[in-house]
Amino acid sequence: MTALRRVLAHTLVAAGVGLAVFATYQPTGMWWAGVPGVALLMWVVLRSRSVRGVVWLTWVQGLVTYLLLLPWIGEFVGASAWIALAVVESLYSAVLGLGLAALVPWWRSGRRRGPVVVVTAAWFVAVEWFRSTWPFGGFPWGRMAWGQVGGPIAPWVSVAGAALVTFMLVVAGLGVLTLVERRWVAGGVPVVVALGGGLLLGAVAVPGVNSTGTGDSGGDDAAPRTVNVAAIQGNVPQLGLDFAQQRRAVLDNHVRRTRELADRVRAGEAPQPDIVIWPENSSDVSPFSDPTAAALIDGAAADVGAPILVGTLSRDDVGPKNTMVVWNPDGTGPADTHSKRYLQPFGEYMPFRDLLRKVSPYVDRAGNFTPGDDDGVVGMAGVDVGVATCYEVAFDGAFRDAVTAGAQLLAVPTNNATFGFTDMTYQQLAMSRMRAVEYDRAVVVAATSGVSAIVEPDGTVAQRSEIFRGAVLQADLPLPDPGAPGGTVTLSARVGPGVEYALAALGLGAVVVAGAAGVSSRRASARTGRPRRTARPARTGSRPARARRTAGARNND
Repeated sequence: MTALRRVLAHTLVAAGVGLAVFATYQPTGMWWAGVPGVALLMWVVLRSRSVRGVVWLTWVQGLVTYLLLLPWIGEFVGASAWIALAVVESLYSAVLGLGLAALVPWWRSGRRRGPVVVVTAAWFVAVEWFRSTWPFGGFPWGRMAWGQVGGPIAPWVSVAGAALVTFMLVVAGLGVLTLVERRWVAGGVPVVVALGGGLLLGAVAVPGVNSTGTGDSGGDDAAPRTVNVAAIQGNVPQLGLDFAQQRRAVLDNHVRRTRELADRVRAGEAPQPDIVIWPENSSDVSPFSDPTAAALIDGAAADVGAPILVGTLSRDDVGPKNTMVVWNPDGTGPADTHSKRYLQPFGEYMPFRDLLRKVSPYVDRAGNFTPGDDDGVVGMAGVDVGVATCYEVAFDGAFRDAVTAGAQLLAVPTNNATFGFTDMTYQQLAMSRMRAVEYDRAVVVAATSGVSAIVEPDGTVAQRSEIFRGAVLQADLPLPDPGAPGGTVTLSARVGPGVEYALAALGLGAVVVAGAAGVSSRRASARTGRPRRTARPARTGSRPARARRTAGARNND
């Protein structure tokens, strides 16, 4: 095979890996494609003959994945924003390639494969951490963990968060690659630990919630502790950025749906809800400053006889806020609030606004919100509800802070209307499902235009709505038992980001050591004038290198 054909063939494989990684995300949901995808990526990396070649391959993989994953970014602002973000995110994949190139000699040495698998997987975590935190707070939307919802690796999220899911996915993929090389122990152990351990975690009841997903508040005959929750999807009068101009109609839609629920309760057709969740931006006419909006919400809450979590706008001394406010049904009006802490750059606020205004006419459509500083917990009917508004669900700190502060139920009020019929809402729902598993809490997703959903603590979707159709979802959801053995907070909430930091540090440290060894080896070769001796990877299915050398020596004799 000529050099050009080899490069083209390897590039096609890398593009195929990008497609496989994309296929793991919802709504496709082929979680199983992640393991062979990782194996193929490392397989083609090991066959590259230069650092530039490795970086090229990982960049191609990343570019294909993000181009397929993020078209919703440009749904109403044009393809340039989508392509620009995909290219920027793919640069982190190029950084991944730099580290993998440094680790290639360790792989080719054929020794200590188990530790090499571990540090390579840790390097994947390090790059994900970097991409999820910098710049502008990072962009954790494309984490590999989100593609594992519903798969056997997903339960690892309850141990140490999404970072551990990514780590185990990569470990399994690298284990499969090692098995193909017929290294049964070195390959089998990672696969068994990653897949088998996840299956075991999924089968074992988490402390605080029994096997049916309901807490036990007393003895064997005690009724489960539950709360009846209704999620209202009022829908929007039209698609696109201009829908905000019709914010009164959006508020009216949510009021009408809530009153319809109240009518069904009075008719005995629906149970009395304890809590009602409206979406983000369900009242962009702020009830804090508009008496008519306040009266509409007050009437809806009184009619349904339950507090409503309302998405609206507020302002303090710092600036405007994207706020969720609890509206009481007893005429006292607003109570607890959560102001969005993790804001979407170039959407809810605009970095470099003056500069970018010269580039795009859409710049001034971006908001000017300032982040909140609360713990994300609001009180509703005696229940502590943890709130992560829309984009916040992608960030580990949002629900982790809420759960450690006592949240018993989680809510994701969101506004996806701007993104039309794209995959964005399904990708976000997958994150909500993973958060349910991570913290052993039921999650209520309330969207203005869909998809709204009721998610059980094990991540299964009990109810869901359709896009751009009004809907009311209602269910009795389990609450954790404060008296359960071991408490009601999962290990992931307890350890926080510690495991992610440790894995990232391990991966970065290994890359630095391997890279320094490579530089030292090249310098030594330059001084002696002798070419470096590098072990080539054993061909798939071939005998061990030592056996080949022995056979070759016999032939020479």
